[in-house]
Amino acid sequence: MPHVLSVNVGSRVEFDQADIGHTGIGKRPVRGPVDVRAPGPRGTGGSGLVGDHISDTRHHGGDDQAVYAYAREDLDEWSAELGRDLPPGLFGENLTTVGVDVCGARIGERWRVGGVLLQATNPRVPCRTFAGVMEERAWVKTFTQRGLPGTYFRVLEPGSITAGDEITIEHRPDHDVTIALAFRALTLEPDLLPDLLAAGADLADDLRRRVERRVGRQAFDPA
Repeated sequence: MPHVLSVNVGSRVEFDQADIGHTGIGKRPVRGPVDVRAPGPRGTGGSGLVGDHISDTRHHGGDDQAVYAYAREDLDEWSAELGRDLPPGLFGENLTTVGVDVCGARIGERWRVGGVLLQATNPRVPCRTFAGVMEERAWVKTFTQRGLPGTYFRVLEPGSITAGDEITIEHRPDHDVTIALAFRALTLEPDLLPDLLAAGADLADDLRRRVERRVGRQAFDPA
């Protein structure tokens, strides 16, 4: 049964390798229910989980990155490759999941998790802070090439989530724009960006603007 293995939140810690000198990326599992709600627009809103710290609200958090999920199965693949234990929350994920294809989620897909309804929005794109936490050589490149980014969600219905809660996919859009495809388009294969428009109204505004800029450039390129 697909379910939440752990719910993870982070506190502010000083960190020299973060662009602003501190971070909340290092998250730890918590016991009991955690309240989840829409945090507000990026720049003003942080995490969707009450008690979870986000330092760089200019680039992280906000309604379209309210909750970040990563699969335990994908963490286990990384663990085998890197030869080290990777505990839940190390990648900065709020939800460590079991039994569901996180990166195969389609943009706009809706998950019922505990008392919360979530909607898949964007892939996670690795940053310098993530590389600093992992302490692995060329980590951003390695993570990008593997193509297992994890998924950001917006909160459609607030509530609470507890470790062990079942995950139910309540709606799967009829397009084929997955989180994994969006990640490839945003990183190594920008020619795929126009394909993301198939997600229609489900496409987050910032992602849509990036796609439309790419499509506009192509439209004016000389033949």
